[in-house]
Amino acid sequence: MPTAARKPAERITVFIADDHPAIGLALSFGLQAHHISVVGRATAPEEVVDQVKALKPDVIVLDVRFGRETVNTGIDVARQLLHDDPRRGVVVYSQFDTVEIIQEAYRTGIHAFVPKCAPLDLMATAIEHAHSNRVYFVPEVAERLAMVNIAGDRSPQALLEPRELEVFRYIAIGLTSNEIAEEMSLSPKTVSNVRQSVLEKLKADRQADITLLAVEHGLINPVPFSHARHQAN
Repeated sequence: MPTAARKPAERITVFIADDHPAIGLALSFGLQAHHISVVGRATAPEEVVDQVKALKPDVIVLDVRFGRETVNTGIDVARQLLHDDPRRGVVVYSQFDTVEIIQEAYRTGIHAFVPKCAPLDLMATAIEHAHSNRVYFVPEVAERLAMVNIAGDRSPQALLEPRELEVFRYIAIGLTSNEIAEEMSLSPKTVSNVRQSVLEKLKADRQADITLLAVEHGLINPVPFSHARHQAN
């Protein structure tokens, strides 16, 4: 008796956001062999949310930094996407793979962080996990995070309360206390008190120290102050 033909598994659909078009194109070709189809690409974070809503991919792959034209990072985009739909599959793919940035990415609820130096097989595995709503750690990333857990987390995200962290990000892009108060609908006195608490907890005295910390921990994009201030307003 003849057996019924097996129905091939449906391909996983992916959307890629990276400010280097060649990387998105290379991933598109490379992932085909892993039963993964790229259905759309973007080169700026501001393009991602609307395109994802229109294309409805299974998984979104995001770079962390998108050049000096935007203050937004891929982690900001991931946060928005997961706020809209916590079940959405998100993978971060970046050359900026400091422990601090990796930690911040996982805190947003992403499923995997894959360094750009990793083999394509690991990216395919990360996408498959994200599609199944499972968290995945590339071996190198898992080892580095384990070492941080042993040593203790001293990142702004670990040391600051949510309101303090929001003020910290505004300080990092150069806003004054009055400007922060307007952005957050708080009194200037309240912002001044929170600002002082932030500086004490982080043991930071200068604007440059705050900005450097924010960039190192993936909380802001390294853009000129004037441009960042313009986008915040």
